Amino acid sequence: MAVSSLCLYFLITAAAVLGRASQEDCVDYSGCGEPKDFHIRFPFRLKDKQPNDCGYPGFNLYCTSDNQIAIELPKIPVELHVSFIDYISQIIHVNIPEFHAVQFKKSVQEYFLDPTNSPFAYGLSRCTLMNCSGNPFPCASDCLIPNDGGSRYGNLCAVYSDGIIKDHPEVIWCSKMYNFFGVPTSLVESTDTVLYFSLRWSEPSCTRCERQQKGCRLKRPGTDHETECFTFNKHGKGPWTKSLVTIGLIMGSFVVLLMSIAAFYVHASDKNEKENRLRIKKFLEDYIALRPARYSYTDIKKITNQFRDKLGQGAYGTVFKGKLSNNVLIAVKILNNTKGNGEEFINEVATMGQIHHVNVVRLVGYCADGFRRALVYEFLPNDSLDKYISHAASDTNYSLSWEKLQNIALRTAKGIEYLHQGCDQRILHFDIKPHNILLDKNFSPKISDFGLAKLCSKDQSTVSMSTARGTMGYIAPEVFSRNFGNVSYKADVYSFGMLLLEMVGRRKINTDAKEENGAHEVYYPEWIYNLLEEGEDLRIQIEGEEDAKIAKKLAIVGLWCIQWHPIGRPTMKVVVQMLERGEDLAMPPNPFASTGPSKTMTKRPARRSPLEFEAIAE
Repeated sequence: MAVSSLCLYFLITAAAVLGRASQEDCVDYSGCGEPKDFHIRFPFRLKDKQPNDCGYPGFNLYCTSDNQIAIELPKIPVELHVSFIDYISQIIHVNIPEFHAVQFKKSVQEYFLDPTNSPFAYGLSRCTLMNCSGNPFPCASDCLIPNDGGSRYGNLCAVYSDGIIKDHPEVIWCSKMYNFFGVPTSLVESTDTVLYFSLRWSEPSCTRCERQQKGCRLKRPGTDHETECFTFNKHGKGPWTKSLVTIGLIMGSFVVLLMSIAAFYVHASDKNEKENRLRIKKFLEDYIALRPARYSYTDIKKITNQFRDKLGQGAYGTVFKGKLSNNVLIAVKILNNTKGNGEEFINEVATMGQIHHVNVVRLVGYCADGFRRALVYEFLPNDSLDKYISHAASDTNYSLSWEKLQNIALRTAKGIEYLHQGCDQRILHFDIKPHNILLDKNFSPKISDFGLAKLCSKDQSTVSMSTARGTMGYIAPEVFSRNFGNVSYKADVYSFGMLLLEMVGRRKINTDAKEENGAHEVYYPEWIYNLLEEGEDLRIQIEGEEDAKIAKKLAIVGLWCIQWHPIGRPTMKVVVQMLERGEDLAMPPNPFASTGPSKTMTKRPARRSPLEFEAIAE
């Protein structure tokens, strides 16, 4: 049995090599029978003309009846003709006849705003909202005016930010309100015979390969995620192009190797079969131990060695280090009996039971033994991000490189995006902060502590709350008062923005710090905004130019996330795209009620506290 399994393995391997060899047809395919000013290559493939491994899942192109190249998007009812593909910027330009535009407009917004429908996102334009009240000349908007426009102002006009005066001299009488990313009016009001627009994709990312003038492909044929760069040979083909002689030599080598291994297995089959059975048994035991399980309180005491190794203590319980029978390290959180009515425990078990993500801590098991309750998590040896922020300035042992901080920020954002979009129900965490971002041995972050989480359906835009929840300094304004808008998943975006700004400053900013003379309060986020707005360097300890770019990017994304009104904050999907994009991020509107720019850390402006507004009712 073991011999036949190994033979099957080699046959599959040989087939994979042959399949890879046939991918010479993947490189720069010209099209549908007529010359094009672009070529079709990874991640796209021309359906029915190129092998599946030539492209990435969901990136299929096809030939129309009139030899046009079109992109296959199953839920769009009309043909989307491809006019150009920018592989470096990862943008595909498409067009449709105007007589199909009405069908298209009914479905495009709903289609592209749901990330589960397509790997593509509609390319928004950078726009500026102008207040043209009293303007003697009419202004034609280039972009759709945001939903919050028009209620407080009279005549509004939204124009493209680039070349405002050149393209719209009439707005010289208008006053600028703020910049935003918007939908061009041409998408909904086009009068041309053809409607043009662009789509973007973020994964897979082949930008680095394209800039190096190299090819991009799947690292292993048949996989969905990993890609690699490769160098074309002199014929313009990839390194996988092999002659039939080479393939024959490979197959011959496999046959010889198979015969040798078969002889060895015949000689020692009984011994190996027993070892394989023991190995499978051990694997199944470990797998069962790692699945979420229910433990008795006696089990918990045994696992933690009578609560000998204490890791930390918080408002809701104490955490101890433990070990399962298969030497797997775990962390056990013993919940306080006097806190609440068990809501945190129910939230944690119910929420984490449906979460499976590399950047969310895994719930190994739980204990509900009488009045005793405990949660059993995987053990993460590098503690929480809070330790590295609060100690970074005084202890080099807790210092993290800017590259690691960027990786922590990006992976944390992907974890939150998964909570908002990746589960059957949307999960709102409501307590995103450095203390709840745990780090594994490779300093990869995992979101923890779902005691305050709420579940809601994905089509539910707001949630009902009777009391504010979260940690002071990270709680979004609308959680305190409806004056700022309804409570939604944008509350987690605000908390993540405060976390980013703390990472940039390597300091705690949810409490008031003091200047050296102790005379003024310092509000660090506003100080950062003023420096960036005036084009000055961030006055924090940065050694290299690349580190400075990372710090600036994290700061700008953080300021986007902490806009006072939820509508001004991006979704977590957009946050991930901004963190992955790198440079040239637009500055957000000023989220602070500042009286003017300041080059130094000035007194925090007087502002009505969110606590002074009317409390939210259920």
